[in-house]
Amino acid sequence: MVKKQFKAESKRLLEMMINSIYTHREVFLRELVSNASDAIDKIYYKALTDDALSFDKDSYFIKVIPDKENRTLKIIDTGIGMTKEELETNLGTIAKSGSLAFKKETELKDGYDIIGQFGVGFYAAFMVADVVTVISKSLGSEEAYKWESNGADGYTIETAEKESIGTEIILKIKENTEDENYDEFIEEYRLKSIIKKYSDFIRYPIKMDVSSSRPKEGSDNEFEEYVEEQVINSMVPIWRKNKSELTDEDYANFYAEKRYGFDKPIKHIHISVDGTVRYNAILYIPEKTPFDFYSKEFEKGLELYSNGVLIMDKCSDLLPDHFSFVKGMVDSEDLSLNISREMLQHDRQLKLISKNINKKIKSELQSLIKNEREKYEEFYKSFGRQLKYGVYNEFGANKEVLQDLIMFYSSKEKKLVTLDEYVSRMPEEQKYIYYASGESIDRIDKLPQAEFVSEKGYEILYFTEDIDEFAIKMLMAYKEKEFKSISSGDLGIEGEENKTDSESEENESKEIFDYMKNILADKVKDVRISKRLKSHPVCLATEGDISIEMEKILAAMPDNQNIKADKVLEINKNHEVFESLKDAFENDKEKLELYTKLLYNQALLIEGLPIQDPVEFSNDICKIMV
Repeated sequence: MVKKQFKAESKRLLEMMINSIYTHREVFLRELVSNASDAIDKIYYKALTDDALSFDKDSYFIKVIPDKENRTLKIIDTGIGMTKEELETNLGTIAKSGSLAFKKETELKDGYDIIGQFGVGFYAAFMVADVVTVISKSLGSEEAYKWESNGADGYTIETAEKESIGTEIILKIKENTEDENYDEFIEEYRLKSIIKKYSDFIRYPIKMDVSSSRPKEGSDNEFEEYVEEQVINSMVPIWRKNKSELTDEDYANFYAEKRYGFDKPIKHIHISVDGTVRYNAILYIPEKTPFDFYSKEFEKGLELYSNGVLIMDKCSDLLPDHFSFVKGMVDSEDLSLNISREMLQHDRQLKLISKNINKKIKSELQSLIKNEREKYEEFYKSFGRQLKYGVYNEFGANKEVLQDLIMFYSSKEKKLVTLDEYVSRMPEEQKYIYYASGESIDRIDKLPQAEFVSEKGYEILYFTEDIDEFAIKMLMAYKEKEFKSISSGDLGIEGEENKTDSESEENESKEIFDYMKNILADKVKDVRISKRLKSHPVCLATEGDISIEMEKILAAMPDNQNIKADKVLEINKNHEVFESLKDAFENDKEKLELYTKLLYNQALLIEGLPIQDPVEFSNDICKIMV
C-alpha cells in the first residue's frame, strides 16, 4: 500500500478548509450528510434511464453512528458508492466535485437536484477528525475500496470488505483541547440537534440508534435502558407541500418547531415560485415583538436553505430593516453559493427573491388592513414604530412603499386610521393634513392649539411617538396633501377678511408685543396675536422645520446639540388676559414684565417643556397672589 500525496495546491486548500473556510465546526456533518444524499440521488437518476435498475425510496437511507468508546463517528449511506478511480479523483484532488460532474452529465428531473457543487465539503471532516476513512462499494462493482487520510500528509487507497453498495465514512474524532470540545461530536443529543438544524429536510431518512429508558416489566419504580433506531429528520419540508394539504395549525406548529417566536403569528405567507428564479418561502407576521426587537442585539433575517439544506440561520439580505419583524425561511436551488456554502455570492437571484418577498409582505399587510382590521391594529401596536422608522430611514427611500401601512390616532374617529382614510374624508376646502404632537392622546386633547382646527370640523392626527414627526417631515405630503402641524405659524385656514382684521389688530398692539419680546430676549422669535386660540389665553407656535416635540426628542439624545425650535408666543386677543396686558403696558411696566414671564412659562408647561427657573416662576405666582 503506497501513500499518495495531495497536489501542492490541494494541500494548501486543505489547510484552508481546516482553518479558514468554515465558520462553525458543526457544519462538517451537514456537508457529509449532503454528500450522502447526493449519492442516493445519483442512483435515482440512473434508475430513470436504466430499466434494469429500480428505485424504491424506502430502501435508501443515511445512518449516523457515534461511538464514544472508540471515539469515532460513522456516516453511512446506501447511495451509488465510488470506484477506486472515483475515490482517487474525487477525494484525492480537493475541489474536484463528482456531484458537479454528474450534474453536468445528467438531466435532472422531478424537482431533485444535486446539493454538492464544489467538492470541498468532504474535507470539513478534518476540522473535527484526526483520521478520515472512507469505505465505498460502487453500483455494479464487485470490489470495495478504502480511502484513508490523516490530513495534509496525503492518503492511501486499498481494497476492502463491504457487502452492500454505498459509502461508509469513519471519523476518528480529535481529543479535546483547552479551547475546543470535540466530545460534542460523539454525543447523541448534539448530533441530533445538528441534523435537525441543517439537514432536517434532506429527502432521505437520517437514522440514529438512540438510547432510551422504559419501565421494567412488572415494576413501577425500576427502569431499563434500551436502544432504538430513530429517524431524526422530517424529510418532507412543509414548504414543498401543496397549500391545499396544509392547515393553519400546520403553519402554527412549524412556527413553534422552528422557534421563530413564543407568540402566535398573526399571518402566514406561503410562496411557491417556479420562474426565472425558483424558490419556496414560508413567512410569518408575528403578533408580539421579541424582547430585544428594538435593541442593537436584535438580528434580522430569514433562514436560507439550498435544496432543503440550511445555509444561513439569518439571511439579512432578504429583508429590509422596515420588515425586519418578519420570520420564516426561503429555500431555493438557484442560489450562487460560495465555496463553504455558508455565505451567498451577492447576485441577481438573491436580489430578485428579496424584491418579490418584500412585495408580498406589503400586499399581505394591506390585505390585513382591508379585511382583518383588528389583527392589523394588534400587529401595528407592536411593529408600527418600525414601519414609521422605515419611512424616515435612508432619507425616505422607502416612503412610497410604507406610506399606506402607517396609522395614527384620529381626533374624530377616536381610533387608529390610515393616511388614505384621512384624506378620503377631507372636506373639499381643506388644504392640509393636520396633526398634533404630544406625549399622549390625553395631553394632545387638551392642547389650546387644537381648538381652531377642530372648530373648523377638520380631523387631527395625533403623533405620540418620538419617530412620528420625523417620519412625516420625510414624507412631506400624501396624495398631494401636505402635512401641517396645528402649532404651525400659518394654518392655512384663516379667511382673507379675518387675516386683514388680525393684521390691523397686530399693528395696534405692536408696541406691547415688541416690549414683551424684549423681555423674553432670545427665548422666542416673536410675540403676536393668535389666530387659533378660542378659550385659552396663551400658546406657543413654531416656525421653521423644527417643532417643539422634535426639540424635546433631540434634547434627550446622548449627542444633544442644543437644537431649538423657533418659538412664537401667541396671545388670545379675546381673553381677559389681553386687557390686563394692555393696562399694564400703559400704567405699570414692571407688572407687564411679570405677566410676560408668567404667560411664557405657562405656555412651556402646556407643551411639556421644562421651566428654566422654577423658583422664579413660583415667586412670580406669589407676587400675583399678594
